[in-house]
Amino acid sequence: MKKLLFLVFFVVALAAGAVSPRTGVSILGDSYSTFQGHMSPDTNLVWYYSKPKLEQTDVTDVKQTWWQQLIREKGWRLVTNNSYSGATICNRGYDGKDYTDRSFLTRAKTLGSPDVILIFGGTNDSWAGVEVGEYETPEGKKPDYYTLRPALDRMLRIMKDYYPGTEIYFIVNSELRPEVTESILTLCGRHGVKTVSLSDIDKMAGHPTVKGMTQIAEQVGAAID
Repeated sequence: MKKLLFLVFFVVALAAGAVSPRTGVSILGDSYSTFQGHMSPDTNLVWYYSKPKLEQTDVTDVKQTWWQQLIREKGWRLVTNNSYSGATICNRGYDGKDYTDRSFLTRAKTLGSPDVILIFGGTNDSWAGVEVGEYETPEGKKPDYYTLRPALDRMLRIMKDYYPGTEIYFIVNSELRPEVTESILTLCGRHGVKTVSLSDIDKMAGHPTVKGMTQIAEQVGAAID
């Protein structure tokens, strides 16, 4: 009887060990990745609302967002989504304002302990016309984190160090200023961060529609497979 009980416990233990935990994913983004009531922290500004503004989007449900579609398709679990509408990668925002409080650089360490990180940014740096800056800071000078390249370089360096063993992907929006796209691809290459370049995304007021959200989910999903 004891041998039988031992065998049963052994088989149960093996079965439990064979069940792999679901992959945890965190998102660091801007308006494209927001939805009211689903951000961390909840005070982040959003573009997509639970009571939608139909004059600016046809996205009416969080399940329509690219990231929820992707998570369901992959069987993942969401660790955290720290996306902030209007946020730039660097500390400079629209009309020359200081965006240090919301920049991607500032939020880089707020993503918990995920297996995968999806960064989706650069759109506001492009739209706000921020300076791209230099890839290399001249000797004797401090990096200018109010320009794109130094801020992105610092952010990626921090994330590679802060999230060891985590797969990091950078989603590159379509229709960015060429120098912004070049900066993202160059610096991601330097830091070993994989990139997913989007194309032909359906948009309304510059933001993904329901169709566009599905296109993003499909393109990102295909690149990660």
